[in-house]
Amino acid sequence: MKRIHPAWIVGGVTFLTLIAAAAFRSTTSVMFVPLETEFAWTRTQTSAAVTLNLIFYGLTAPFAAVFMEKYSVKKVALAALGLIGLGTVLTVWMTSLWQLVLYWGVMVGAGTGGLALVFASIVANRWFVKRRGLVTGIFSAAYATGQLVFLPLIANMVTQLGWRTGSLIVAGFVAVVIPIFILFFKNSPAEANSSAYGATADEPTYTEAPRSLLDTFTVLFEVARTRQFWVLSGTFFVCGWTTNGLIGAHFIPAAHDHGMPATTAAGLLAVVGIFDFVGTILSGWLTDRFDSRILLVIYYGLRGLALFSVPFVLGPTVEPPLLFFVVFYGLDWIATVPPTIELIRRYFGLGKTGIVWGWVFASHMVGAGVAATYAGVIRDLEGSYFLAWITAAVLCLVAVAAFWLLRKDDVAPKR
Repeated sequence: MKRIHPAWIVGGVTFLTLIAAAAFRSTTSVMFVPLETEFAWTRTQTSAAVTLNLIFYGLTAPFAAVFMEKYSVKKVALAALGLIGLGTVLTVWMTSLWQLVLYWGVMVGAGTGGLALVFASIVANRWFVKRRGLVTGIFSAAYATGQLVFLPLIANMVTQLGWRTGSLIVAGFVAVVIPIFILFFKNSPAEANSSAYGATADEPTYTEAPRSLLDTFTVLFEVARTRQFWVLSGTFFVCGWTTNGLIGAHFIPAAHDHGMPATTAAGLLAVVGIFDFVGTILSGWLTDRFDSRILLVIYYGLRGLALFSVPFVLGPTVEPPLLFFVVFYGLDWIATVPPTIELIRRYFGLGKTGIVWGWVFASHMVGAGVAATYAGVIRDLEGSYFLAWITAAVLCLVAVAAFWLLRKDDVAPKR
């Protein structure tokens, strides 16, 4: 029997760990209405806690990459899992808004940031030469899998047993993942007495990222002089705005405004998760074969058109136009990740990919954080999310225009 390459074992453990990080991310929108009902908080207040979570999530990522290189991926990932589990379980006993901000915003935000897609990028770069685009797509789809597994379950538990049960489910899953990670995850092929999947003698190998926080900022200041960085970070800001910040945080409460039960809306987001899994892996496959710039123009353009339709298809029941939106949006959800990482590799080199991707991903989560608060404020002021949907759609079209600033043979200056 042919032996399984260690890269696939490490990849499987990485995928499971990313699901654990995604488990919390997938439940926040289910919690909005129950928390507001029990504690008399406004949508702006609960959205602010999610915003802080998303910003910590994003801004932790560049530094997590450095700590992973300096102290090992395994140690940092375990610390991040611990923060997610502890921050989630502590919400069970909270009584004040500041506790929600601390547990959701700071602790879980930093933990999920430590296990953001920068972690996935480092694992893909170290362990895979062949199938790297496909593996990046699979890792990106872990968010969708977490959503698929946890949203319907937690929505039902919250409806029947209360929101605290939902928090305990997430914390319990994290507790199960930790020992699996300890046993089977390896920091590098050398640690496993192996080589990267598909590596050959003349293949460029992964080069370590900068080993100090100062160097992280040095890389940022260097790449910030380039047009490529601003296009990629700006468009990924829009990606975060239109996924985690708007749909991820506000789809369920928005559907509730239209008379749809939370369990039904959660089921729709689970469908998004199913097709996100397919779409992101397909995007990884396409990234290995086609120009990433063209793929991103298609993804953002179609996403913008879909968002224009949301105010007109949401209702108390699931009709064909809404189901079409859910399926389509799922295919497009994180499809942007593999081509964006590929462009970073092209413009800034394999050795800087982890750090530059960390900053680009930070922009993604800042966009998500701004959108979460913006949509909550719009909902409180206007009584509906209409303006929030239209704003997101327009931003997608702006992102499409931005990619025309990149040329296929354009390479960022090397210093």
